[in-house]
Amino acid sequence: MSPGALAAALDADGPAAPPRSNGELVFNAPWESRAFGLALTLHDGGVFEWEEFRQQLIVAVGEWDGEDWSYYRCWLTALERVLAGRGVVAARELDARTVEFEGRHEGHDHDH
Repeated sequence: MSPGALAAALDADGPAAPPRSNGELVFNAPWESRAFGLALTLHDGGVFEWEEFRQQLIVAVGEWDGEDWSYYRCWLTALERVLAGRGVVAARELDARTVEFEGRHEGHDHDH
């Protein structure tokens, strides 16, 4: 997908459209922008097709049943599913890394 086509896909309305404020993407925490950038980078590197990711994102959004709505948690779920489905990373490995990262204190990646 060309950069223009990807931008158009991100501008789309519907369940896969990222949150915006005044036309700008909104990230409430550093991990959200990292997850966003990781998906774009992996797509640009040819790891997966954008439509494949988009469809997984729509499924993840539809499955959300928690009170604390988080678009980027759905985004991350979709990315994990695509990567596991393509054999890029094993589901068990993802689970182990998730546990590892959840055990870190907030701000663990900042020296201040």
